[in-house]
Amino acid sequence: MPLSFLGASALGLIATGVAWLVVAGRAARDVTADPVVAAVHLGVLATLAMGLLGALHQFVPVITGRPLRSTVAGYASCALWVAASWMLPFGIGLSAPVVTGLGGASAGIAVLVVSWNLWPALRVRGKGPAVTAMRWSMAGALITTYLGVAFVGDRQASWFALSARADLAMGVLGVFTWLGTAYVGVASKLWPMFMLAHLESRARSVRASVWLVPVGALVLAAGLLAALPALAAGGALVLAAGLAAHLVALGAHVRRRRRARDLHLVFVLTSAASLLGGVALALVAAVTGSAHPRAGRDLVAAAMALFGGWLLLALVGHAHKVVPFIAWSVLRARGVVSNPRGQALGFADLYSARWALASYVSTTGGVAALGLGLAIASPPVMRLAGILLAFTGVVVGANLGRGPGRVAHAAPAATSAASGTPESAPTR
Repeated sequence: MPLSFLGASALGLIATGVAWLVVAGRAARDVTADPVVAAVHLGVLATLAMGLLGALHQFVPVITGRPLRSTVAGYASCALWVAASWMLPFGIGLSAPVVTGLGGASAGIAVLVVSWNLWPALRVRGKGPAVTAMRWSMAGALITTYLGVAFVGDRQASWFALSARADLAMGVLGVFTWLGTAYVGVASKLWPMFMLAHLESRARSVRASVWLVPVGALVLAAGLLAALPALAAGGALVLAAGLAAHLVALGAHVRRRRRARDLHLVFVLTSAASLLGGVALALVAAVTGSAHPRAGRDLVAAAMALFGGWLLLALVGHAHKVVPFIAWSVLRARGVVSNPRGQALGFADLYSARWALASYVSTTGGVAALGLGLAIASPPVMRLAGILLAFTGVVVGANLGRGPGRVAHAAPAATSAASGTPESAPTR
């Protein structure tokens, strides 16, 4: 079931790339125009949120030791979120109020189903900061989604003045309180496993990050919504401290790793670089925005693109570890124990390393080009970003999706009973 979310996320990334190809010219003139907002929603909802919801459905039961309420509810929430994450952008971009309204309703129902399905597991005590982060993430999902539903309603009935400041506040909530906090929590469990770096999960930097990131984002968003610069600045400082703690934890894992450098590590470090780039652009925007409003607005958009790149690079990098891990277990359960060469089946047999490297290059290039294109208001650079992001979606989806099927059809199969005792998971 988590693979359904991840597969839909790859399709969302393809759509996001195509959308930026279409709206690049409009974005160079006005980053708040409806078609541009639609492209952003495809990236955030259909790609990032979809992928991280899949990660939550996979890792919440693993981390808490408690099952989901219902697998059927998991599939239902996936279908509802697919509908919402596509209808909302298309409704906004095509000025179709009915489609937008249906998308908002689907998102509202989906997040309730996800919360109902995950909450019994998340109520567990004594499981450390990762569970705290996931609780914050679900709270952020509810706040962001229903704030978005209110904005959808406002587009129909004009209940209140929907300003660019309010859009930015919702973006901060979505990227940091919801998606960023989910990644911070999941990463604290995945880094030790994938890097063989056994940092204490309750280390001070990990605990600080799972509290300061969501709280800082909430305060920053409140300051933006209420037009209170002092409150927004205070929230930004708390958020920056939380992100710094997250990077300190990453540095500690990297220093203590016992696994050699690999593509996953490169993805994670590049993701951190994108986060730092976003912070730098946000600071420049804060300094120059009052004197040059247009430039400041473009820099804020570029900063948000790099913050999204932080999550996208992490999502793609971790997918090359998580998807083969899940597929390996499924194949083993079906009796496939060898690769096509007759050797013991390993994770690396389930995807092409060459295409994984290509996806790293295209993801990094797409994120960098989108940030640069928004910062300098350049349509050609944004179109290049769209091409690279769409290419990434195609390559990652095909590489991770076709590998297990290819192995299953080509490899000699044997049941665990025939082989004596079950084999442990491969370490490579």
